Amino acid sequence: MPDTARPRVLLLETIDDAALAELERGADVTAAWDRDAAAVIDVARVAPAAAIMTRGKGQVTAELMDAAAGLRVVARCGVGLDNVDVEAATARGVAVLNLPACNAQTMAEHTVMLMLAVTRGLVESAVAVRGGDWASRTRYDRDELNGKTLGVVGLGNIGGRVAAIAAAFGMRVVYADPAPRAGGWERVGLAPLLAESDVVTLHCQLDETTRHLLDATTLAQMKPGVVLINAARGGLVDHAALVDRLRSGALAGYGADVLDVEPPAADNPLLALPHVVITPHVGSLTRATYRDICVRSVRNVLAVLAGEPPEAGCVFNGAALGG
Repeated sequence: MPDTARPRVLLLETIDDAALAELERGADVTAAWDRDAAAVIDVARVAPAAAIMTRGKGQVTAELMDAAAGLRVVARCGVGLDNVDVEAATARGVAVLNLPACNAQTMAEHTVMLMLAVTRGLVESAVAVRGGDWASRTRYDRDELNGKTLGVVGLGNIGGRVAAIAAAFGMRVVYADPAPRAGGWERVGLAPLLAESDVVTLHCQLDETTRHLLDATTLAQMKPGVVLINAARGGLVDHAALVDRLRSGALAGYGADVLDVEPPAADNPLLALPHVVITPHVGSLTRATYRDICVRSVRNVLAVLAGEPPEAGCVFNGAALGG
């Protein structure tokens, strides 16, 4: 007979091998990353799970939670929770776990890499050399960060680290955030930040108040020749308006680790524009960070299922649940 004492975990996406092995030692695992949403719900009805784990793509909806009889915890291996219906989970008494700041350092590094890649023309230079065009070095169309103003939209765990690195490059830092933040940087409103920054980098969450935060109107408020960086969420930027600004030359360049639709269609105009550097949503996927995120998430889930406390600060809806 099956060991009914072991909890079941529904896994919506792949995780690191070491983390998966640890999860399987403590729970029965149902893998559902190769199924569509309807099929996942059917699986949850047939094999009810005490926990659901996801990364950034697997959607944890109210319908899925209702299908999983006895659900106690939903865990996001990472930070953002835009793929988890937190309100529905809270209403059902389900704890929602994430890992605040787990990827802050690696995401900050990736953001600064994008800033440098765009301003220094890294991709164009590398492609030119591979094509035998050494003479491209004399175009003098690259720029540097020293002496420029960086505008950070959202000075949280990642934005704060980006600000510190940028300051080490000799940049002046201003930021826009609903609340004052530590660090000594100058806090301004979004409009003045856009008007005075040479580089703008986005580090805010995506919700209905921030979707298309940068649209045709706000993009037009940016100073000419600005470089825009988005390693947060693709939906923060109206991509049609962005393409227009890049084509007009009003924006000098764009660096992103996220898009509004991922993966992009082959005819996405951003892929054909110069001074645009796009990476495939890999900012937090270094070997060390990926393993750390997955292992910590597994341990937190197993702790909750065993009636033990997870690591501090990881129960996103803890206050709402009275914990």
